[in-house]
This record gives sequence, structure tokens and C-alpha cells, in this order.
Amino acid sequence: MKIFPMFAVPFMQTELPDCAALNRELHALFLQREGEPWRNPKPSMSILPGLFESRFDLFSWPDACVQELHDFCMGTLLRTVAELNAYSIDDMRQLEMQNHAWFHITRRGGRFGSHNHPLASWSGVYCVSAGRSDAGQADSGDLHFHNPHQHANMFNDPGNCRLNPLYSLEGRSFSLVPGQLVLFPSWVFHEVLPFHGEGERVTVAFNCWFRPRGVAQARQGGMPLPPPWG
Repeated sequence: MKIFPMFAVPFMQTELPDCAALNRELHALFLQREGEPWRNPKPSMSILPGLFESRFDLFSWPDACVQELHDFCMGTLLRTVAELNAYSIDDMRQLEMQNHAWFHITRRGGRFGSHNHPLASWSGVYCVSAGRSDAGQADSGDLHFHNPHQHANMFNDPGNCRLNPLYSLEGRSFSLVPGQLVLFPSWVFHEVLPFHGEGERVTVAFNCWFRPRGVAQARQGGMPLPPPWG
């Protein structure tokens, strides 16, 4: 008898080492730009009280701290894509990547509803600051992913209610810490649970999509892959 997983969804998480100074710079910059003209003028979802969403051109900003974060996030994503697709260095050099990126500032009661990111292949979230959650609020501000298996919870009984985590029918959550980066396929539905605490929960999010180099003019945020892609 062999039990094995099928239809697995690849996620990646890592942490940026020695990131305290960088996060302080990013935190101060984002608080300074929390408002016009930095606000997203055309949000695709309702922005509820307690949440600020910036424009989607963050990674084009020339600020040194933003570019340092850009290099870490994009380098990590490129290595992930290469490993999952078994791409060589030459394969990666034949690709062009486009992206858009933005920051969120979440205060008490703020949340972001369930959504995914069409027309992108990979998305990521980097934690600048987690804020200070109230005692007893274990899921405060969690980045929550819904189980993507269609109808996974349509019938629960003792035959499937205690499956090990690899096969669980539940969603999965990340209680992000400063410096943590999570990458995931853009089609996976996710949300940010209500933040119950003091201070600011500050994150950077981005979407990326790829194409063969030279096929068509890049959309906003287009960039060539930097040799040797990390």
C-alpha cells in the first residue's frame, strides 16, 4: 500500500537576514507616504477602514531601501521559478519578467477580503512590521490561504476529519514576522484576517508574470532578468 500526495500546490517561505535596519527605513518611508498622491487611485477591491493601499508602482521607486527589498524579493522568486521548472541559467536568460508591487498599512480592525491575482503566475508578501497583537488574538492579521481543492469540505465525517496536515481540508495561515517572505501561485485565494492590536502591520505585496524575451513590449513594471538570475 502506498499513500502519496497529488495536485500539490507549491509555496515558498524564507526570511531576509539582518533585516531590522532595512525594515525601519521601509516602515518610516511608507508611513511618510500614507496618503495622496501615493494612494492606489483605482483599487480592484473595497478598501475597508483601517487599511491603506499604495499605488502599484512600488518597485519602480528609486529609494535605496525599496530597491534593496526589490532585489531580495525578485532574486528569491527567480530562484524558486528556476527550481520548480527545472530551468537552467540559459533558460532563465531567455525570459523576461514583469511585476507590480505595493504596500499595505493595516491598523486596528483593518483587513483585506478574499481574492486572487488573475493574469499573474506568482505572487508574494513580505512583512515589514507585524504590529503588536492583543493578548488572546492568535490569528490577528494572519495571511490566510483557502484550501483550493474544489468542494474539499462538502462532507466531513470521521473518515476525513483528522487527516494529517499534508492532506488537511482546512485552509492555512501565516502569522508573518518582520523579514518573512511568502511566495505562492497567484491563482490561490487568500485574505488578511482582521488585525486586533496596536501599531501598524506593514507588508509589501507583488505579482509577477513571465514571457519569452522580446515577444512584445513590456507592461508597466517590466524588467529583464538580471544575470545570472540571483
